[in-house]
Amino acid sequence: MFVTRLLSGIVLVVIALVTLFTGGYLLAAVCLCISLIAYSELMGACGIHAKGQKISALEGAGYLGIFGYYAVVVFTGNATAQLLGILFVMIAFMFVYVFAFPKFRAEQVMGSFFCFAYAPVMFAFIYQTRKLPHGLYLVWMIFISSWICDTCAYLTGILIGKHKMTPKLSPKKSVEGAVGGIAGSALVGGLYGYFLVENAVSGQEITWILVIISAAGAMISQVGDLAASAIKRNHEIKDYGHLIPGHGGIMDRFDSVIFTAPMIYALAVLLIK
Repeated sequence: MFVTRLLSGIVLVVIALVTLFTGGYLLAAVCLCISLIAYSELMGACGIHAKGQKISALEGAGYLGIFGYYAVVVFTGNATAQLLGILFVMIAFMFVYVFAFPKFRAEQVMGSFFCFAYAPVMFAFIYQTRKLPHGLYLVWMIFISSWICDTCAYLTGILIGKHKMTPKLSPKKSVEGAVGGIAGSALVGGLYGYFLVENAVSGQEITWILVIISAAGAMISQVGDLAASAIKRNHEIKDYGHLIPGHGGIMDRFDSVIFTAPMIYALAVLLIK
C-alpha cells in the first residue's frame, strides 16, 4: 500500500511539474479534466448520480457548464464574465429543474450547483494564479501551502499531538498538528521565496509576503481537507473514487488544494505588485 501510494505520488508530482511549468492551454486542459472528474465524484458522493445510472439532464447541464466556464476563464480572463458564467450555469440548472419537473427535486438541483462551484470553479484558480504576473513562481504556493501543510501536520500530530481539533469529524487530527502544519508551510514558503523568488520579483520583500501567503493558505487548506471529510462522513463513503492508486479519487487527493487555490490567488493579487 505504501509503495503504491508513493509511486502514485511521484507520478502526480511529475504531472504537476510539467503542466505548471508549461502553463497555458496545457494547464487549462489538465485543470478542466480534473474538474470534470471531481464534479463526477462529488455528484456520486452526494447521491445525485447513482452508480451505473445514465447521465441525467441535470448532470449534463453541469458538465456543459464546466466546459463553458473554463472557456470564459481561458479566453476572456474577465472577472465579470466569470461571475456571469457561474450565474448562467445556475440558470441552466433551474431551466432543467423547471422543464423536467417533477423528475428532479430541489435538493438535487442545489446539490448539483454546489458540486459545480465547489470543485470546477475553485480548481480554475490554479490556472488563473499561473496567469498572474510572476505566476510561474506563485502557482507553486498553492501546493506548498496544502501538501506541505498536510505532511507537517501529520508528523507534528504523531510526535506531540494531544488536543483533538475536531474529535467527531476527524479524531486523529490535533490542534498541535494544525499549528505544526501552518508553521511548516510558512517555513517552506519562506525558504522558497528567499532562494527562488526573491531575485525574480523586485521592489518587494517577497520572502515575508510568501510566508504570510503560505501560512494563510495552510490554514484554509485544513478547512478544505475537513470539509471533504465531512461530506464523506455524511454520505458514509470511504473514498470519492479509485482513480489514483493508494490515494482514492481526485477529491481525496486535491481536497485541500481546492480551497487553497482561490486563497493564494486572492492574496497574490492583493499583496504582490
